[in-house]
Amino acid sequence: MRPENRSRESLRPVTFEAGVSRYAEGSCLVKFGGTHVLCTASVDENVPRWMKGKGKGWVTAEYGMLPRATHTRNSREAARGKQGGRTVEIQRLIGRSLRAVVDLEKLGERQVIIDCDVMQADGGTRTASITGAWVALSQACAGLVEQGLIAENPITDKMAAVSCGIVDGECRLDLEYVEDSAAQADANFVLTENGGVIEVQASAEDTPFTADEMAELMRLAGVGIGQLCEMQAQTLK
Repeated sequence: MRPENRSRESLRPVTFEAGVSRYAEGSCLVKFGGTHVLCTASVDENVPRWMKGKGKGWVTAEYGMLPRATHTRNSREAARGKQGGRTVEIQRLIGRSLRAVVDLEKLGERQVIIDCDVMQADGGTRTASITGAWVALSQACAGLVEQGLIAENPITDKMAAVSCGIVDGECRLDLEYVEDSAAQADANFVLTENGGVIEVQASAEDTPFTADEMAELMRLAGVGIGQLCEMQAQTLK
C-alpha cells in the first residue's frame, strides 16, 4: 500500500492559498502533502538588457530551499557563495515552463520574476513550484490588466506539473519522498490543461523501463494535471 493508503492514481492532498503576500503582485502558498512552497510574482518594469527594444517581455524564476526544509539543516546557498547545479536546473525549468504559456508580446517590455521558496520538502518540490508559480503569475498578469498597463492577459493556457514513477513495479502518480527514493523510475511532467506537452523529464534508477510503462506514466500525469488545473482555476475565482 502507498502512504496514506492512496491509490496509484491519486494525488496527495493538495491546497492552494492565493494572495498570501501583502507586497507581491501575485502569490500562492501551494501544498502537495508534506511539500510546501511559497511562490511570489514580482513585476519589474524593465526587461533584461539583451531584450531591450524588442517590444516584448520576459518571465524568469528563482528557486531555493529554506535551511530546514528537510530533516537536517542545509546551509544557505548565498552563504556558500554560489548556487548548486540542482538549484540552477530547477529554476530554469520553472522559467521555461511558465514562458510556454505566456504571450511575451502582450506582456510588453517588462518582466515578471517568480520566486519559489521551499518551506518544507517531501518530494516533488519542482513540480509543486511550477504549479503554484502559475497561480502567482496569473494574479500578477490580471493585476496588470486591471491597472490598464496591458490591454489583454498574456497567459495563453492553464498548466501544471506533477511527478510520476514506478515503485515496486507499479506506475504511480505524485510520488512523495519515501516513494521517490525507492523508485525504479521517476518522471516529472509539465503539461497544459488539455494535455499539451511543455516538458518531460524521465529516467530509470536501476533497470530500463518500457515504452508501455512510459505511456502509463504519461496517462497518470494527465489525470493529475487535469485535477490540478481545476484547483488552480477555483483558487483564482
